[in-house]
Amino acid sequence: MKKNRLSLAFLSLLIAASPLRAQDTLQNETVEQKDKRMEWFSQAKLGIFIHWGIYSVRGVSESWSFFNNYLPYDEYMEQEKGFTASKYDPKAWVDLIKESGAKYTVITTKHHDGVALWDTIVDLLRSDNKNVIINSRIQGYGDYATPEQGVPVVRPEDKYWELCMTMNDSWGYQHTDSNYKSPYILLRTFVDCLSMGGNLLLDIGPKEDGSIPEEQIAVLKEFGRWTKKHKEAIYETRAGIPTEHFQGYTTLNKAGDILYLYLPYKPNGPVEVKGLMNKVNRIWVVGNGAMLNYKVYNKNYWNSVPGNLYIDVPQQVQDEQITVLAVLLDGPIKLYRGVGQVQDNN
Repeated sequence: MKKNRLSLAFLSLLIAASPLRAQDTLQNETVEQKDKRMEWFSQAKLGIFIHWGIYSVRGVSESWSFFNNYLPYDEYMEQEKGFTASKYDPKAWVDLIKESGAKYTVITTKHHDGVALWDTIVDLLRSDNKNVIINSRIQGYGDYATPEQGVPVVRPEDKYWELCMTMNDSWGYQHTDSNYKSPYILLRTFVDCLSMGGNLLLDIGPKEDGSIPEEQIAVLKEFGRWTKKHKEAIYETRAGIPTEHFQGYTTLNKAGDILYLYLPYKPNGPVEVKGLMNKVNRIWVVGNGAMLNYKVYNKNYWNSVPGNLYIDVPQQVQDEQITVLAVLLDGPIKLYRGVGQVQDNN
């Protein structure tokens, strides 16, 4: 590990030049070509963010602790002496990340403090690899948006996006931060992202010796259980239907003829889907295979307004975190988006 010794002026020139060359490389890229380049990202759904650096020695905020005058800069940089990486086991990291169901990893090899985990240079990425994907934090020339912490309330305008989120309140390891979100909260955040066509980049913060805190391991293992069970309804899905149609989260398969329903609650009665114009062929519990009973109510022969679909979800088929149902339709989904049959006379 060593500090970046490039002069500020030279580094600024390199950073400024990189997006310009990247822009030149992609200036003739068609929408179809970008979709092909981004295909793996849109199908990946779950990634793991890794914040690991000298800030884990004292458990302070990465870079911002000295920028915001919480800690003198010299004291901050003194942490470099205690950053041992003595238990760093990259294979164990990879095995755990793969077990979680994540398909990619982002690691902060160098934060704003300029301390690099490995010797680095500024690569002119797209000049060497036209298929590389860069996030939106490279001076606005990125391929996808990266909101962090706050889950979008409405679907972001960007076609491709990922939500960056911590497990507790800190990106890097802080021994005083025990405010961990439960696996349920994080999984609910995950399916919220899926329903809007986005990814979740879930953060971990290893300790200075390279070991991963037990609380974070437990979360990743529970993600692994849930994603392995429900992989059919995760990878290669797309954004679901408008929220008015179902009290929960939804996605669709590529063909649009399977509607996935995510239940972040324990239903005390049938769950309802409104405005579904299609005929339902069958409904089953994802990861369980159990076929479910369902019935359509309020469909009248004298108007075009579809009835309401009600699905029975017995307690014995429910997942301990979030249950997922698959609704097979007779073709690509069609939704009624009107205000109902308004009567102006009797």
